[in-house]
Amino acid sequence: MVLDIYQVDAFADGPFSGNPAAVVPLKEWLTDEELQNIAMENNLSETAYIVESDSKLHIRWFTPNVEVNLCGHATLASAHVMFTHLNYQEVKLIFQSKSGELIVTKSEDGYALNFPTDNYKTIQPLDVIVNALGATPTEWYKGRDDYMLVFETEDQIKAIYPDFGLLSKSEGRGCLVTAPGNDNFDFVSRGFFPQSGINEDPATGSAHTTLTPYWSKKLGKSELTACQLSSRKGYFHCKDLGDRTQISGKCIDYLIGKITI
Repeated sequence: MVLDIYQVDAFADGPFSGNPAAVVPLKEWLTDEELQNIAMENNLSETAYIVESDSKLHIRWFTPNVEVNLCGHATLASAHVMFTHLNYQEVKLIFQSKSGELIVTKSEDGYALNFPTDNYKTIQPLDVIVNALGATPTEWYKGRDDYMLVFETEDQIKAIYPDFGLLSKSEGRGCLVTAPGNDNFDFVSRGFFPQSGINEDPATGSAHTTLTPYWSKKLGKSELTACQLSSRKGYFHCKDLGDRTQISGKCIDYLIGKITI
């Protein structure tokens, strides 16, 4: 079986920035084992699969280790493939997913995701996370999938060097650390996901459904700019819409090819 594959840098501002995602359009679903094996072979933070069925677009995402419930950057990359390479003619598309309907709109500046807003709640500090990060947040929260830990400065975020083995022993999908931005961005973050086989994710769209409502309330503004401070860096324009969050960014093609399984 020969399948088309696209590798796209999402939430990028140029080559070798943002988060690489593989996108594999399918006529019908392969077995879960095949989907997982392809993702493992790709060895990217996420591989997205798109299937059109009953006049609807369906999407699933796999890390090299597991299937995940929601992935922003691979959804952005999938929309880019639909609009740019598969000649999707509308300005808006809707993906059906395990997290409900995910809306992506095309614009002159890139693509805008419209995702359900995460509901986060205050939690007590966890020694395992403090020890793993080697740093102590000022505020602790837990969303549906991730911990969100708030620090005072961007420099503190840059200075974190986690013990990923220890961090992987915490519950949940991963750990987000965040602080106000210095000059160029409203807020900054980093995302650590050793539980899912990704020590540090370059740019995590889904994390901004947790980060955006927090910083919108904290800073008193509904539109925010954000940077994920990985080595590649990810760039986001976020908008708090209440029960939905809009996350915008650009995509850049890196590879177009075929895989044989």
